Amino acid sequence: MSKGKKQDETAGKTGQNAKAARQEQLESPRLLLRRPRAADADAIFKRYAADAEVTRYLGWKKHGSVDDTRAFLASSDAEWEKWPSGPMLVFAREGGELLGSTGLAFENPLRASTGFVFAKDSWGKGFATEALSEMVKLSRSLGVRRLYALCHPGHQASAKVLERCGFEREGLLRRHLSFPNLESGGLGDVFCYATLL
Repeated sequence: MSKGKKQDETAGKTGQNAKAARQEQLESPRLLLRRPRAADADAIFKRYAADAEVTRYLGWKKHGSVDDTRAFLASSDAEWEKWPSGPMLVFAREGGELLGSTGLAFENPLRASTGFVFAKDSWGKGFATEALSEMVKLSRSLGVRRLYALCHPGHQASAKVLERCGFEREGLLRRHLSFPNLESGGLGDVFCYATLL
């Protein structure tokens, strides 16, 4: 058996084990994280997805209507069907208010990306750090070996969150990602941050 085939089989087994260990809900000291549901569409749209300031540095276009949010929920369900995890909404444990979202996007069983977005009234309270820390723990439990995130060079607050959670800046990817909510709207540079688990 070739080395490449052995590695592929190992990755496949890791993916199977991860699916068996799927967790659609997580809790941290202040937060409840869970898989999005169809009934969440209005809250997602109103709290952060339609906010131009919140979505400024994101790689997806600000939602113009709840139909855009429903399309996101459909893609979220597809990710959850294919992989052991996917997008997750972040709620306050006290009061249950929707604060934002985070999650994992798998490329293969051993490598995934992550990120986060929070409503403006949730900024500066440590929620992003707490939620991202849960994504690191979840990734480790699912057998992910490399977890990475892309960050616009102008988004210093997000860079600091990544660094607090143990991500290291690996380099600058030039003209790598479209930022549809910025005036230029074209391909922009991004910093790549990663943590090895």
